[in-house]
Amino acid sequence: MSQVDWIVLIVTLLVIISYGLYKSRTTHNLDGYFLSNRSMPWGLILLSIMGTQASAITFLSAPGQAYTDGMRFVQYYFGIPLAMIVICIFFIPIFSRMKVYTAYEYLEQRFDGKTRTLTSMLFFLQRGLSTGISVFAPSIILSSLLHWNIYWTNLFMGGLLIIYTMTGGARAVAYTQQLQLIIIFTGMFLAGYMVVKMLPAGVSFSDALDVGGKLKRMNVITTGYDAKKGFDWSDQYNIWSGVIGGFFLALSYFGTDQSQVGRYLTGKSARDSRMGLLMNGIVKVPMQFFILLIGVLVFTFYQFNKAPLFFNDVQVQKIQQSAYKDSFAIVNTQYDGVQTLKKEALTRYLAVKNKGAETEVNVALDSMRSLQTQSEQLRNRVKGWLKSKIPGGDSNDTNYIFLRFVVDYLPAGLVGLLIAIIFLASWGSIAAAINSLASCTMIDLHRRFTKNKDSNETEYRLSKWYTMGWGIFCIIVAMFTYNIGNSLIEAVNILGSLFYGVILGVFLVAFLFKHIKSGTVVFWAAILAELLVLGVFILTKLDKPVLKMGFLWLNPIGVFGVIFFALILNRLLPQKKNPAVAAGF
Repeated sequence: MSQVDWIVLIVTLLVIISYGLYKSRTTHNLDGYFLSNRSMPWGLILLSIMGTQASAITFLSAPGQAYTDGMRFVQYYFGIPLAMIVICIFFIPIFSRMKVYTAYEYLEQRFDGKTRTLTSMLFFLQRGLSTGISVFAPSIILSSLLHWNIYWTNLFMGGLLIIYTMTGGARAVAYTQQLQLIIIFTGMFLAGYMVVKMLPAGVSFSDALDVGGKLKRMNVITTGYDAKKGFDWSDQYNIWSGVIGGFFLALSYFGTDQSQVGRYLTGKSARDSRMGLLMNGIVKVPMQFFILLIGVLVFTFYQFNKAPLFFNDVQVQKIQQSAYKDSFAIVNTQYDGVQTLKKEALTRYLAVKNKGAETEVNVALDSMRSLQTQSEQLRNRVKGWLKSKIPGGDSNDTNYIFLRFVVDYLPAGLVGLLIAIIFLASWGSIAAAINSLASCTMIDLHRRFTKNKDSNETEYRLSKWYTMGWGIFCIIVAMFTYNIGNSLIEAVNILGSLFYGVILGVFLVAFLFKHIKSGTVVFWAAILAELLVLGVFILTKLDKPVLKMGFLWLNPIGVFGVIFFALILNRLLPQKKNPAVAAGF
């Protein structure tokens, strides 16, 4: 990066952090540290919810996901609007009436302490691991820019995040995210504009979309259905997995994950909480569509400009220092040749597509697609070496595609701004997650199991120590994330799907099945359902999979697994009535 970029990066980060810490002044108690004294208007709640979702992974990995797999990932978000409505009807009234700090307090009122503890532990496990992966995302950037060892970068980034989160609490997170999102949307819009502007003369925005569509990147709606094979359950993203599996995932994430529940519990009224959630449901899909669209535009840009054979320079250096050095040089030369031919075929296609010469158009299209297949085959050959032949190799470069484009092609100043955006998104979402982990530790574990009644000031100080502890845990997880094998955005969602369905199932039993009163029933139903989900997932990941199923389907399996086992066990186990049920909880 240029000196101008470094100045823009540092100044942007300092301004945002200073603003957040200035606005974080609050009372030294749990209401102030975790819930900002329940004083937030719906607009800030909306920005806080969006900022918590929009991590560095969103802006770093999503364009790369569209580059490699097209727009179909957007279907993953189609269940969100419906989930927001359900949460506003069933979840918010109960949480607001009870004045809870965490969602899991309700479960003790409804069932018993062990059900609350089990659900909290499932949350700790999945959110702690997911946040560790999120810490890794900005570390990639710093490691690539400064050529630092990724492990030292994890320590540096994680340390900064711990200090930031410990100092500010929920109020700093919310107010910082307000400015973050303004800068983020401005920067991403500029990035999209610059991609189109840097296309060859005569190639318009509509031409770029047309090329992306012809090369199977504008696949916004897919059914997962094949005329010969029927419905493909292993298809990760289609309209059905998005609407059904995505609905249950979103319902659990926004309704039971404390990192999001904690955002709308800060509302000064139930109406503000509802408005924040409903507006999020309205803007989330278009926002994600736009981010993925940038990935498609970058894909089209690289059809006319030289694209790296592999986007992760660190891995390229490993190949060049291995026995595959000469083979890589040969493949790289072949790849450059295919790139040149592809550019000629694209130019030919755009020249004839508006002339009505159908035969010439089809010939150009066939040539484009054939050359695209060849380039992907060459890339896959390199990925195969990194996956099985190169010690410490990482065959997935999806997370580096957009970053590489930004650093290589965007003008000075804008590079620094976009890098700052990715850092800001990372800090906002990770700070919110660590804050939620600390709040659950304080409320669901410390308060329940401590023998002494602590003062407000003592609880405030202990909460900061819990924040530090979770920050360290997330750094440790980040150390083991390097060879995760998926794009980061996919890895986080797979991890969430292993637990979210079961957590949601427990809450739905509590809300909808009032005749089930025994905590023991729900406790064992949740354990059995979790074992079922993990078993199904393992069967899909064997070298020779016994089941072929996309990860989004794990969410409804977890939900209905809990309900099914709870209904069965409710008939088999002796009942113990919880008096809180009679009180209407």
